[in-house]
Amino acid sequence: MAISKKLMEELEKRREVAYDAGGKAKLDARRAKGLMTARDRIEALFDKGSFMEFGLHVAHNCHNFGMEKKVLPADGVITGIGTVCGRPVAAFSQDFTVSGGSLGSNHAKKIVDLMKFASQNGMPIVGVNDSGGARIQEGVEALAGYGQIFYQNVAASGVVPQVSIIAGPCAGGAAYSPALMDFIIMTKKNSNLFICGPQVIKAATGEEASVDMFASADAHATVSGNIHLVANDDAHALQLAAKLLSYLPSNNMEEPPHDLSRPVESACDESMNEVIPENHNQALDVYKVISKLVDGGDFFEIQNSYARNIVVGFARIEGVVVGIIANQPNFKAGCLDIDASDKASRFIRICNSFNVPIVNLVDVPGFMPGLAQERGGIIRHGAKMLFAYASATVPKITLIMRKAYGGAYLAMCCVDMGADMVFAWPTAEIAVMGANGAVNVLYGKELKAETDDAKRAAMAEKFRQEYSEKFESPYQAASKGMITDVIEPGRTREVIAKALRATLNKRQTSLPKKNGNFPV
Repeated sequence: MAISKKLMEELEKRREVAYDAGGKAKLDARRAKGLMTARDRIEALFDKGSFMEFGLHVAHNCHNFGMEKKVLPADGVITGIGTVCGRPVAAFSQDFTVSGGSLGSNHAKKIVDLMKFASQNGMPIVGVNDSGGARIQEGVEALAGYGQIFYQNVAASGVVPQVSIIAGPCAGGAAYSPALMDFIIMTKKNSNLFICGPQVIKAATGEEASVDMFASADAHATVSGNIHLVANDDAHALQLAAKLLSYLPSNNMEEPPHDLSRPVESACDESMNEVIPENHNQALDVYKVISKLVDGGDFFEIQNSYARNIVVGFARIEGVVVGIIANQPNFKAGCLDIDASDKASRFIRICNSFNVPIVNLVDVPGFMPGLAQERGGIIRHGAKMLFAYASATVPKITLIMRKAYGGAYLAMCCVDMGADMVFAWPTAEIAVMGANGAVNVLYGKELKAETDDAKRAAMAEKFRQEYSEKFESPYQAASKGMITDVIEPGRTREVIAKALRATLNKRQTSLPKKNGNFPV
């Protein structure tokens, strides 16, 4: 029996209503402002023709305050699956043209059902947030919807990559779902992310603060550290999401998309020697090292405006996907402080969750001294790095370029903290502290006792040389088995590439336990 023309017409009509969302006038108005609609975002993310929608005909579940008479196409959120660069991905996109993208119980159910499907079928989740918040007319059911989403965020954590795009308002309880995901991308304009708005802040504390001061992409990227990437606009945000996923496996049971078909080149890059400043006191720019180390100089940096004394991001080294964690001496001398510790430890955990090998580039004088750091809990925050490295079971390769002093030497993943291989340049200095500080501690009394300035200076220099020869040389550490090899800088790319290939099949298990007690 053929399907009647009437039934086909009804199906087509219902689809048209859903595709028109909040009405053509609203859709055209958004596009006129340079903004994408919810469906535009879905189409831009997925490979052409690959999207399969879930829940197109879902209706809202509210009969209060006249809501029973309202039609909310797709209940204000588009959900479904498709492919991104040929790989399966699940995505949802909130539709601000439909009741301000407000979240009700069925709106939340669509998102939760999609996340469950993605977790069970091992595919990444991309969520585009553009919502005015909870649907007030649904009361506590809307709040329950947020709770169900949060619960599923946690259930999916470490199982599949989760990427959140903030492309509009995301306030109050809605902000916690992105915070529970692995990465947050936020557009420069037309978006905000906060728990309490300016009016609430003023009423509660008396403080006057504009949204730009705490809820904008710039504020989150530079001050709070809540987001990971800043996009110029919607299209750029979706491009960043696609590139980010290109470095990650679809789920925790797969390896990252390595390209092991390319051979490791045995070549010496003499230009790597040029990145080391002749003046020992001049800062080393770690970006120059990274650009020469990774394939094509292509480094996908994460949180590039936050805690700039440490650099993290994804790259490939001779085809192997890696997460890079590097001290940046050009900023705060490369010291580890509270923010840098948080930034690095979270990135370590993400790499470990999705089987991404970690390469550590070390030039660190120590943890940041100061009353603010001590009172702010630098002990607790620094311990996060120790915990993250020690519990990570992925390949961990460390290169000590210059300074590696004190507790920061340990926090940057030395052999005692689980590094599989540790290499050092001849310029490496490994010690409890630098020579100047050590001389003051060990020979302070002798230096003070000498009244002749010239003699005191000569004594100090002699003590510094003795200390450096005994404790700072990389060969001292190598003689104790703490360094795999001392290498010339020009061979860094070749050596690290070989080390990565040798450790890709690494298998490490831990004692049975529910979870370790991460020092949050």
